[in-house]
Amino acid sequence: MSKQLISETVTVPDLAERLDLSASKVRRMLENHQLAALRIDGVLRIPELFLTEEGPLSSLHGTIVVLRDAGYSNDEVIDWLLTENEAIGGRPIDSLRAGRKAEVRRLAQALSF
Repeated sequence: MSKQLISETVTVPDLAERLDLSASKVRRMLENHQLAALRIDGVLRIPELFLTEEGPLSSLHGTIVVLRDAGYSNDEVIDWLLTENEAIGGRPIDSLRAGRKAEVRRLAQALSF
């Protein structure tokens, strides 16, 4: 499912080069839920929407943690972030990018009840 929702992605090595970091540091960001990635054709790919010029979207980390705590798998987290949601009038990732993290996290927290 997630693969159809993602149009632009970046690989771990490409992101590492872009941010002037080691690939292991980018993988650590994935392990620490600062970012989420899908494995497409054997390659980890991070949606561009999860990134800013400086690195991971800052509001993404807490949102991923809330969703993981609600029992969502990595793929389900990405699906949820990239799928239209009537409760917020759009995709959660777009709301995060617009600075509306509280609204997104409230909705995500409701999933665990």
